[in-house]
Amino acid sequence: MARDQIDMTPLQSRDELVAWFEAGCKDPSEFRMGTEHEKTPFTLEGHRPVPYEGARGIGALLEGMKLLLGWEPIMEQGNIIGLYDVTGGGAISLEPGGQFELSGAPVENVHQTQSELMAHLAQVREIATPLGIGFLGLGMTPSWSRADIPVMPKGRYKIMTNYMPKVGQYGLDMMYRTCTVQTNLDFSSEADMVKKLRVSLALQPVATALFANSPFTEGKPNGFLSFRSEIWRDTDNARSGMMPWAFEDGMGFERYVDYALDVPMYFVKRGEEYIDVSGSSFRAFFDGRNNNLPGERPTLSDWANHLSTIFPEVRLKRYLEMRGSDGGPWGRLPALPAFWVGLLYDDASLDAAWEIVKHWSAHERQALRDDVPRMGFKARIKDRYLFEIAKECLVLAHAGLRRRGRIDQLGRDETRHLEPLDRIIDSGRTPAEEMLDKFNGPWKGSVEPAYAEYAF
Repeated sequence: MARDQIDMTPLQSRDELVAWFEAGCKDPSEFRMGTEHEKTPFTLEGHRPVPYEGARGIGALLEGMKLLLGWEPIMEQGNIIGLYDVTGGGAISLEPGGQFELSGAPVENVHQTQSELMAHLAQVREIATPLGIGFLGLGMTPSWSRADIPVMPKGRYKIMTNYMPKVGQYGLDMMYRTCTVQTNLDFSSEADMVKKLRVSLALQPVATALFANSPFTEGKPNGFLSFRSEIWRDTDNARSGMMPWAFEDGMGFERYVDYALDVPMYFVKRGEEYIDVSGSSFRAFFDGRNNNLPGERPTLSDWANHLSTIFPEVRLKRYLEMRGSDGGPWGRLPALPAFWVGLLYDDASLDAAWEIVKHWSAHERQALRDDVPRMGFKARIKDRYLFEIAKECLVLAHAGLRRRGRIDQLGRDETRHLEPLDRIIDSGRTPAEEMLDKFNGPWKGSVEPAYAEYAF
């Protein structure tokens, strides 16, 4: 999330929290998609992490991007920590270890997402290359230890860094060593949100397998295909996971509000100051019982910021965020919005996807999610391999995109953006398995070639 919210309207009732979500409902003619992707900066010489400070650091990169793009800088304590496009709505932000994130503007089709991505990468290269900075498209840094990685100057990350080791073994790895690509999609009503949420939660392991490419830690195979996905299994289970209650009767905006009220908070922002309230629930704050802010009541900003610190496999805001995929090389990134738009924005494909998952139990969904980081397509649910389900979902995504009929300048519909996933299904192997073959073959037991082959 590029910018913390700054609406200081005081909250008076739980109904206002529900209404905040309801305001996200859109007519299907107004549906948009937004794609966010993270990439790891590295020094072209030596393949080392890039510090924030210095003439060739992340701060200098952001200053150069500001001059090139003319976007508004996002500042904190005198440091530039991001950029915001006031006109289009896109943003550039920093993850804790310097991972460089593009939060794409809301666009109408996947062709526009690809164009936005290509423009962004050309702009980043123009500034980064003279600074000796490259970018890596993998789900996790393949060679660096946690201690190697610099910390970006953002107050919320200091609070999270102190809190994470208290609630899971991998929280700091999530913050400093992983990258994701995610797609944000709209809903037309509460019922539409619930159906899309359930389908995408159940099928998130399919996307995890299709995009799995984090098989290395500190230069060696780590035993997983998506270690980034495994990391989320023990980061902070009070705010992540598969939300089994979302499949129960009565699911809707109110149910998500009740869930979010009980998720522990990280911080409250007042001016430029981040106040550490980690571990205390939003419900306590809402009732005026936060020990660090006695008697104070939250604002709409506090609610929006809190929602951005909840990390389930699919996150509800005023849209739905698909969160299960590893970051990857640039050619594969538009395939993620293409996959989910094809499944969720076409009624026939959405209905067919629901038919696939509706009889899965909470235990079965959780077991599939637990198995997929290590097993990829070989994970099973009921009597089916995940590979069969992925293949079926890709057929549905193709059909949904064809029916949408969004044509580019050359007369091609959005199915062309699924081609990287078609190739993965044709091979029967995840991207991580291909990388491991390279590691054991032409890479000769080294991950260093990844800095050339998977660079942006």
